Amino acid sequence: MQLIDTHCHLDDVLLDPDRDDVIERARLTGVEQIIVPAVKRSGWQKLADLTFQCPMVVPAYGLHPWYCDEHVQDDIDLLSTYLGAAKAVGECGLDFGKGRASEAEQLKWFRAQLELAHALKLPVILHAYKSLDTVLCELRAFPDLRGVIHGFSGSQQQAEAAINQGLYLGIGGRITFPQSGRLQAIVKDMPLQHLLIETDAPDQSGVNHQGQRNEPAFLIEIANEIATMRDLEATELAAICNHNARELFAI
Repeated sequence: MQLIDTHCHLDDVLLDPDRDDVIERARLTGVEQIIVPAVKRSGWQKLADLTFQCPMVVPAYGLHPWYCDEHVQDDIDLLSTYLGAAKAVGECGLDFGKGRASEAEQLKWFRAQLELAHALKLPVILHAYKSLDTVLCELRAFPDLRGVIHGFSGSQQQAEAAINQGLYLGIGGRITFPQSGRLQAIVKDMPLQHLLIETDAPDQSGVNHQGQRNEPAFLIEIANEIATMRDLEATELAAICNHNARELFAI
């Protein structure tokens, strides 16, 4: 079974000690491509180098809302340069969790990236923690812009709103937990043509790896969980998700 991990921070420092082994384990479980979204300027060249070294890596570059205090104005110009070799803009978006930058500050960077994505005709990889309604509102200014709500954990109503705007829902390890009933209900009934699967490694491990570092090799467990939920063969579910990923990211 072939799989595409549509959100994995393979460039994260937590993977520095054994990244080659992580990649090999991913290959052995059938992961053939990994979308890797860089999150700030200091990591863009590291991802560019990793992309050169590892053909299975598909790069995306962005300015994550967690790091607003590190972003500087000429980051947008430099980002435009890196995006020439990218398949998406991101990870970008909004995070209204406690202790984050002001909404105005986050919106400044988010809007600039939406404008870049629109100009370059690239999809966006969206972070939307406690901010999904605002993210969807911002996207309405760019009706032709496509993308994925990474790590979706919203309501049924929000899922429907995102899908109605043409977005994909990225589903990760959270789906494997018994207490994720609301998310499971959404995924069980959502249109499969809007589904993507992801690990978000090295974070967001599934139920079988609690307390452990996450890896793209664990993507197969997410695929199996959703396939069972949808009464499909895992290979059929994987083929659908792979098609969706190739269509969105042009890979």
